[in-house]
Amino acid sequence: MVTPLKNRASDGQEPGAPLRYSITWDTVDTSIADARVAVRALLAQAGHRPDHRPSQDAQLVVSELVTNAVRHAPGPVGLALEVSPGADLLRIVVSDSSPRPPEPRAHDARRVGGHGLHLVTRLCDRLHTVARDTGKHVVAHLRLRRPAKP
Repeated sequence: MVTPLKNRASDGQEPGAPLRYSITWDTVDTSIADARVAVRALLAQAGHRPDHRPSQDAQLVVSELVTNAVRHAPGPVGLALEVSPGADLLRIVVSDSSPRPPEPRAHDARRVGGHGLHLVTRLCDRLHTVARDTGKHVVAHLRLRRPAKP
């Protein structure tokens, strides 16, 4: 079982407040599956069904960004998620200890791997990197369709 260094979720939030979730792992214990479960659960709380496209796209983006952080940076990895009050925007922040921003690799259909960042940039409305003293934040904004009313 993986024990995160820090894990916080929105509980008892005010109506109209964004839904938030954050976790930090030691890279040895980082679980990409746990990251996907976290975004799926948060979006379900916001009214997005796990089997619908917005949740699936979000799980792919989170999986790719956390995987890149684990592969390319030593030290802890953080994930922060925020769903807008209207549940139509997901902000994803992945933190790591490397100062180098992610760079898409040249397209090569014969290569295994190295395609994830291209997928992320196609799915997200915005992707940018914020430098920090101890590494960086990779920030993605994923537009979600409003959840269907039950």
